[in-house]
Parts: sequence; structure tokens; C-alpha cells
Amino acid sequence: MSAHAMEEMAEDLLTILDVEEAVLNGQIIRVEKDDPRGTKYVVVGTALDRQTPVGVVGRIEE
Repeated sequence: MSAHAMEEMAEDLLTILDVEEAVLNGQIIRVEKDDPRGTKYVVVGTALDRQTPVGVVGRIEE
């Protein structure tokens, strides 16, 4: 989890568990392959409360 991601979570009053819930139970809505740092995945889901929408942008690294 990057420092930027932690700042965004705090601004949106989300916890790491909310983000985890969104990633595990959300849907990949977009795959961006044009970034030289690697493929980015945009995932949309909901927080633990099952109501708050959460959007996550991330990469899978080895």
C-alpha cells in the first residue's frame, strides 16, 4: 500500500479492510496496459458496510 493510497483512504474515511473487501468482492472494470511501470487494474466494489462505493487502482507485482 503506497503512502498516496493511505492518504486517499483517510480522506475518504476508509480503512484497509474496506479496500480489501472491495478488491476481493468487486469487479475489474478496466485494464490499462499503456503504463511503462506495468499493467494497472481498476476495481470497483463496496466497503465492509456493503453500501459505500470503493474504487481501487492497483498493480500486481511479483
